[in-house]
Amino acid sequence: MVTDYASNLNTSNRIIVFRVGSFVMFLFSHSMLPKVVKRRVHALKRLQVQCANIEAKFYEEVHELERKYAALYQPLFDKRRDFVTGTVEPTEEECEWHSEREEEEELAEEVKEKAAIEDAKKEEAVPREDPKGIPEFWLTIFRSVDMLSDMLQEHDEPILKHLKDIQVKFSEPGQPMSFTLEFHFESNGYFNNAVLTKVYKMKSEPDASEPFSFEGPEIIDCEGCLIDWHKGKDVTVKTIKKKQKHKGRGTVRTVTKQVPNDSFFNFFNPVKASPDEEMDEDSEFTLAQDFEIGHFFRERIVPRAVLYFTGEALEDDESFDEEELEEGDEEEQDDEDDDDDGELEPKKEQPQPAECKQQ
Repeated sequence: MVTDYASNLNTSNRIIVFRVGSFVMFLFSHSMLPKVVKRRVHALKRLQVQCANIEAKFYEEVHELERKYAALYQPLFDKRRDFVTGTVEPTEEECEWHSEREEEEELAEEVKEKAAIEDAKKEEAVPREDPKGIPEFWLTIFRSVDMLSDMLQEHDEPILKHLKDIQVKFSEPGQPMSFTLEFHFESNGYFNNAVLTKVYKMKSEPDASEPFSFEGPEIIDCEGCLIDWHKGKDVTVKTIKKKQKHKGRGTVRTVTKQVPNDSFFNFFNPVKASPDEEMDEDSEFTLAQDFEIGHFFRERIVPRAVLYFTGEALEDDESFDEEELEEGDEEEQDDEDDDDDGELEPKKEQPQPAECKQQ
């Protein structure tokens, strides 16, 4: 690493230049400003705080727009739910869709079917019932998305087969900014709730102590709901048996107790952020991950559910990740090249541009 220090001859060492390979960073030393200039900079900072407050108002109006357009999306999402559950059968017109990819898949499927005709003729014809709606629609999405599949356990899957719909509800005007995820279930043998909810509370105003850190609304807390489990069906706990030996008599008894169990349904019993107590690192990480999952449901899963079901949205996400990775690899390679140059010619220093030395 090569570090250059440059100074402005007229203003007495107010700019420091750090050079790492081909990357140059300029640091401004505010403490070295004349008092009269510092005073004006303070005025600019007051203006910046006012800008942050205006930006907060902007995001409040964006939230209102989201709420307004959510009402326009909802009839379409309701129809999606009806098609998924089989409550309504789409018309021929509603099913029309042109896709070159699907045509290729259909041709490949036709070839497979023709190859299997002889085998099919040998077997007795067994009448099959057409499936209702789109079976395991949401469960398929959970299995496909890494962020959700990491939470999913085998004992969760039979329950999620009963998931009919996921909806996002925005807070009403005049209420603190928040959004609620609603998980709608059909009647099942696991719990009595028809809807499980998760509320994410948001803050959209600059922090008084750090106003310049404001970058828009952020999730600050979340609340789950109580699941009314049927007896013996609670997958968030498991029963273990322990043997205890009496110290005096030497007799042994078996004690049964319940302990927490990994499950997606722990999502509805989140870690609570306490303003009075400092959280440990594990709890902070868990809460941050929870916020990320809630945001992902709201921004990606609910609006684009069918594309996650077919895998098309996953391909888009992977393409985006690969592009980022390639850019990172290029930067890393550049750094390695710079390091190699330094090793080959340790005594040779590159001449610095005049403008870097005169600021």
